Amino acid sequence: MEENQIIREATFNPKVKTYIFIVVLFYMIMTVFGIVLLPLWVLGFGQWLSNKFFNTLKCQLSHKHLKFSKGLILHIEKTIPLENIQDLSFIGGPILRSFGLTMIKVETAGGGGAHQSNMMSMIGINDAEEFKNMILAQREIVIREKNQNNNSSVSSSSNSSDKILLDIKNELSQIKELLKSKS
Repeated sequence: MEENQIIREATFNPKVKTYIFIVVLFYMIMTVFGIVLLPLWVLGFGQWLSNKFFNTLKCQLSHKHLKFSKGLILHIEKTIPLENIQDLSFIGGPILRSFGLTMIKVETAGGGGAHQSNMMSMIGINDAEEFKNMILAQREIVIREKNQNNNSSVSSSSNSSDKILLDIKNELSQIKELLKSKS
């Protein structure tokens, strides 16, 4: 089984475009610089840019990884090994819910830091609950396989350790016999 083989590619709700348009519009209204650009945003540039951003959204679940990418100016692409996923949670504030959207937040082991490199958010995935369950199920499979491989390598290393100990015992017996014969 190829580890990069895609199990499922997420699709995104087109309402994400409207959500992005309105959120940016809100921030434009709140800033002086934004008010200057507001006519451009409302007269078409906002819809065009929201659509372009929507087209950059990609999320793929493979046998061993979750890969997500988004962004126009600042393109973000993350590939997370499934065994590193610590938590998957849903975020759905009043604005997201009014659009019928949810955000899946993925937290991973380690990473920390000021830029929260151990988190990833995916907005507007269709059938988000089903996609989340698929990620968790595949994660369990990967962890189970990893544990089975570790157990088999421990038993094989245990067998080689037993052989080495037996060889040492035989050598010591031979040395003991030589010492007895010399005395």
